[in-house]
Amino acid sequence: MLYVITGPPAAGKSSYIQSHAKAADIVIDMDLMALAMSGPGADHHNHSDVLLAIVQRARFAAIREATQHLDTTDVYLIQTLPTAKHRAEYRRLKAKLVTIDPGRDIVMRRIEAMRQPAMKAVATKWYKANRGRPREAMPQASWEW
Repeated sequence: MLYVITGPPAAGKSSYIQSHAKAADIVIDMDLMALAMSGPGADHHNHSDVLLAIVQRARFAAIREATQHLDTTDVYLIQTLPTAKHRAEYRRLKAKLVTIDPGRDIVMRRIEAMRQPAMKAVATKWYKANRGRPREAMPQASWEW
């Protein structure tokens, strides 16, 4: 099964995966991949443009390969804001979409405390894109297409 974990920055997407994925599952998390490809002492959420370009290509390859094994392996994929094209592909793959959203105020406080200021713009974009979704489908909830 493919689980697509979405939500604004600092919502708890990685924490959700840590509490749900098993050791044999595949986890595709841009931040973890960047950290794995960084030198010692790298910041968990602050990466160079060069590193991000490399990680993005590796991420696409990992997704492509992982989706070939969904019959035997659970895959957890973090994607903050899937495009319509991505959503269509995930629907085709019968993915389960899990939205993590503890609320805008909490997210913005977490960003101030733990992330780069630019992540506030990403969170704002996420909330604008998800305006109109039923609130009961948002906080720490799962929903399927």
